[in-house]
Amino acid sequence: MDLGLKGKVALVTAGSQGIGLATVHALAREGARVAVCARDTAVLEAAAAAARTATGGEVVPFTCDLLDGAAIEALVSEPAELATMGA
Repeated sequence: MDLGLKGKVALVTAGSQGIGLATVHALAREGARVAVCARDTAVLEAAAAAARTATGGEVVPFTCDLLDGAAIEALVSEPAELATMGA
C-alpha cells in the first residue's frame, strides 16, 4: 500500500519497543524518514538498527526524556533537519 509517505519525516516517541517500534517499522517500510526517540540509549540504538535492517529505511535514533523541556526542544529541532537533508 502506498500511503504517500516517501521522503516525509515522521517522529515516533517511545519507539524502541512494542507499538512504538511497530510504528517505526511501518513508517520506514512506507518510505518515511523516521526519527525515533526513547530514554534508554542502548535499547533505542539497537531497535533503530534492527528497524533499518528489517525495512531498508532511514531510521535515526534520538535519546530523549519527554519529561525534560530542553530535551523536547532539541528532539523537535533535530528531526526537522532531516526534512532539509537529501534523501
